[in-house]
Amino acid sequence: MMIQRLSAERGYADHGWLKSFHSFSFAGYYDPAHMGFGNLRVINEDRVAAGRGFGTHSHKDMEIISYVLSGELAHKDSMGNVKGIPPGDVQRMSAGTGVQHSEFNHAEGQTTHFLQIWIEPNAVGIAPGYEQKTFPEAEKRGALRLVASPDGAQGSITIHADAKMYAGLFNGAETATLALNPARKTYVHLVRGALAVNGHPLSGGDALLIEGEPRIVLAGGQDAEVLVFDLAA
Repeated sequence: MMIQRLSAERGYADHGWLKSFHSFSFAGYYDPAHMGFGNLRVINEDRVAAGRGFGTHSHKDMEIISYVLSGELAHKDSMGNVKGIPPGDVQRMSAGTGVQHSEFNHAEGQTTHFLQIWIEPNAVGIAPGYEQKTFPEAEKRGALRLVASPDGAQGSITIHADAKMYAGLFNGAETATLALNPARKTYVHLVRGALAVNGHPLSGGDALLIEGEPRIVLAGGQDAEVLVFDLAA
């Protein structure tokens, strides 16, 4: 089974300083048909105006991943982490028993464009944690690079969830195949550009919800950046 969800079908919120697309129900956007997929709960595509950001707020029992596309995201949390997250980095914050953090765009005259991703953890009440790694473009070019996994395989960040996240860049003749476990769920989110997944043409912001398939084949990329999630059923 493969179900395509178009970018324009997502929820949208315009707060002036923040423009956000919601793949799943979030805040003021509620759609009972899109509450999550497997243990993937949130993909928000956020654009934060220069000099603005999210003030200090709390999270609990959630694995939160930030994936910056352009600009830079300044992060500060109650664990003592003060970090800048540039494009190419993947950041994971395990909220666990509770954490407070803020996220700002301090770049003058530049919008920060990033994805905020929430995955439900496989254990609650764990100690909060933080991890951030750089994944060079060359490792994602024409390939699906594992960037998050339960065991930190292949140098990926470690998430406390039954899920894996891959990132890839595709253009022209570049192709990749990923074997799937048909008993699990797979979510493909095209960040930007154009790409065909198992022959289904996707444009930036589109997604493909997959169940019961043995593999995916990615081809026909046009300046494409894609995320693929292997998820608990």
